[in-house]
Amino acid sequence: MVGQLRWDSFGQSYYGYQTDEFSTEQVRWMRTFRSLYAIAGTQAPAAHLPLELFHSPLLWQLLGQASAIGVALVAAKSGDAVAVHDPVSVALDVRAHDGGLMLVPHLGVGRGDADGESGDTAANHTAMGVIGQPGHGLFWWDSATGPGTSTATSGLHLAPTTAPVPDAVRPLIHHRTELLIPAAARESFLGATFPQLAQAADVICSDESVELPQILPPELVLTAAHSIGKLDLQWHWEYVSAGTVTRQPLPDAGTGFRDHTFESELLAKVAVALSPFSAAWREQFPDAPSGHPGSTRPAELRNVAAARFTTDALPAVELLEHVRVVTTGTVPDYSELTETPLIGISTTGTADGDWFDLGVTVTLGGEDIPFQQLFRALAAGEEHLMLANGNYFRLDQPEFQQLRRLIEEARSLQEHDGPLRISRYQAGLWDELEELSATAEQAESWRRSVGGLLRFSELRDSPLPAGLNASLRPYQQDGFNWLAFLWEQGLGGVLADDMGLGKTVQAIALICHAKNGIGAPERDETARHPFLVVAPTSVVPNWAAEIARFAPALRLTAISDTLQRSGTDPAALTAGSDVVVVSYTLFRLDYEAYAAQRWAGLVLDEAQFVKNPATKASQNARRFPAPFKLAITGTPMENNLMELWSMFSITAPGLFPSSNHFTDYYRKPVEKEGDADKLAQLRRRIRPLMMRRTKELVAKDLPAKQEQVLELELAPRHRTIYQRHLQRERQKVLGLLDDMDKNRFAIFKSLTMLRRLSLDASLVDEKYASVPSSKLDALMEQLGDIVAEGHRALIFSQFTGFLGKAAARLDAEGIPYAYLDGKTRRRAEVIERFKSGSAPVFLISLKAGGFGLNLTEADYVFLLDPWWNPASEAQAVDRTHRIGQTRNVMVYRLVAKDTIEEKVMALKEKKAKLFTAVLDDDAMFSSALSAEDVRGLFDG
Repeated sequence: MVGQLRWDSFGQSYYGYQTDEFSTEQVRWMRTFRSLYAIAGTQAPAAHLPLELFHSPLLWQLLGQASAIGVALVAAKSGDAVAVHDPVSVALDVRAHDGGLMLVPHLGVGRGDADGESGDTAANHTAMGVIGQPGHGLFWWDSATGPGTSTATSGLHLAPTTAPVPDAVRPLIHHRTELLIPAAARESFLGATFPQLAQAADVICSDESVELPQILPPELVLTAAHSIGKLDLQWHWEYVSAGTVTRQPLPDAGTGFRDHTFESELLAKVAVALSPFSAAWREQFPDAPSGHPGSTRPAELRNVAAARFTTDALPAVELLEHVRVVTTGTVPDYSELTETPLIGISTTGTADGDWFDLGVTVTLGGEDIPFQQLFRALAAGEEHLMLANGNYFRLDQPEFQQLRRLIEEARSLQEHDGPLRISRYQAGLWDELEELSATAEQAESWRRSVGGLLRFSELRDSPLPAGLNASLRPYQQDGFNWLAFLWEQGLGGVLADDMGLGKTVQAIALICHAKNGIGAPERDETARHPFLVVAPTSVVPNWAAEIARFAPALRLTAISDTLQRSGTDPAALTAGSDVVVVSYTLFRLDYEAYAAQRWAGLVLDEAQFVKNPATKASQNARRFPAPFKLAITGTPMENNLMELWSMFSITAPGLFPSSNHFTDYYRKPVEKEGDADKLAQLRRRIRPLMMRRTKELVAKDLPAKQEQVLELELAPRHRTIYQRHLQRERQKVLGLLDDMDKNRFAIFKSLTMLRRLSLDASLVDEKYASVPSSKLDALMEQLGDIVAEGHRALIFSQFTGFLGKAAARLDAEGIPYAYLDGKTRRRAEVIERFKSGSAPVFLISLKAGGFGLNLTEADYVFLLDPWWNPASEAQAVDRTHRIGQTRNVMVYRLVAKDTIEEKVMALKEKKAKLFTAVLDDDAMFSSALSAEDVRGLFDG
């Protein structure tokens, strides 16, 4: 600087010097120079700015402007002129030296000097340094011709670099020395170190004393180790330099020279080639980019994945340039079998006559497929299966999927693990298996038991047995044919015709058939023993009457008391009877005595009494030692599918052996999920062992049945009382629904109280006796005209208290009536009073009169209180709408508006759909009664 000026002078607003000494441009240049020095965070000294610490590359723009504004550049100590050159390149010069190598920095100007020289080496310069960080320029002193100049000068030289000074060269420049490689390390340096140096800096040999190695692109190597059903894969990179092969892993482990750009581009090509197998790669390399290798660990492909990769992927990889596949082991001859599978099934008898071992064979392309291996693969949802010889095939063929479903069903319905079996009751399952198979071999006993079941709609007519004093309608003949077949084959079943279609006479025809030994010589010994008929107490007399009417030759004994109290000898009883009729109660009390005798068969009438599998009645019927069991009921299922299971667990124990498996396989999917496929499958399974005909289908000669809902408003005071109780009970019940099973009794107690309150407030508290009952008022209005016109009416209620109030109103009106509930002792006399016409009105509790009555004399039915079990109401109505009825039947349901009764009606419809869906058609339905259903009773 001139005079006493310092660099910090240009950092002040007042410079302390005469303004006429420097131009404005020069002052601005000085201030800019100082600011650029400090802009990188370097503290600007007061007097001198070290050039090597000038980090901003804008230095070269300022130096280029200096001469134009009159700023001379001179060396600080010598005063020599400073030469600023054009940009120079920096390279690493490798030369031969004493058998080894010498590495020195090399300077070059662009692509060549103005005079044709390509550059110079640091050895020609007395001193050299790097300007800035990471190095955007160089300075040096020498007495020779500097780079980029055409005249000899002696002094300081400055030049920007064409690129940042490489880190590999910087130490040599800084220390102003060369790096010597001894002769012993020459080859190692050229083979291993040279590629890394060449990646970090330009490397030349200015005197051509060393032949620098050519750096080749790396090769991606895939090692594939083969064995049948297994393929081990390992990827790595190989670099070659000066004849030395260097193995590098995937991905970069941070050691040795790597050409990352080339690697990325090649891996992208591999990804494209392997894209059809990307799913397999994602499974083997979950942390790698999709579609190409990305792990140093070996990958193991098995079975079909190994086959597909061997036959499809490896050829695609081998076609890629710079990719090499190394194969070890013998490459298996993988082949995909594409033929249609041929399935065969067979049955073999076991010690348990009800069960048969089920054999399944599968052949594909002439090869036998191991069934257990096949089924495990199907159950696991695998897409392919490989055989021991390397052949493989797809598992998504429709034949395999159907086989899987049927075998799963057979497995799920077995009660115990073990060999695959099928019960002779599972005729529907066998039918679908047989339809799927190309061959079916059956044990002779299986053929006899099942063949007819599969074609029961085509059963030959069985002649009416001697001793049967009845003419059967066509549908009753069909039912008798079916029962006769079951008897001859030793199979049980469920006769589930609608109420009123003559189920009892069909069963009596079967008993006569068995006693005559018609068409089944092997059953004669069994038929010599009596049939045990179990029925509700109220129905026992009806059986006695029906047998006396239709089969008077049969020796009948109707039991009316326990064996001990009546002094009856069980052995003598069976020896002297063809049919023994006993109530469910007496059957339970004397079960052991009855079970100790030999019986031709067990007939359960009104078999809904055994619908709950947890009850003693159901358990006794299930374990009762009879060779033939028949359940008779118009409502084999009222609430849920377990009731249906209970029926078949008694009559056809091999159809659904396990209740738990039945729940998992059928009940939950059907009731909870609305699974239409499982519902259809269930109906196919039960069809051969259940005979069900509706009145609408077979009894077209029955007169019409007209049903009507009479909606009634509660009287104002009655409404007030109801609403007050409703609010209280709603809060109570909603608080109990989180654990409905635990609180079920309390919940139903509240619901029952509200139902009673809907009928008559005094049923809840006698203090409300003066509150009028809209239902009784409406009932009396209807009955007045009905009785006056000569009609007869049945009146049903679940609440005997309400029936009593109806009786009191009838007494007041002077209308004669008969009354029947569970406490009625002279039941037959009461029934006769109505049937004879002495009493035109019959008050009946729903529980006591829902079955065992034939009251075709009535043509009007009143249901005073709806319930959510539609089967109970249907049974009540069918006391009169049955065979023998000649007049139209009018059915009235009395419903109190805006009460729980309206909710009950909606819930009843839901449960009716369950019954219809399983037994009558394919309609779908909601689940059975649940906490949500109860909650819905209080909505609105």
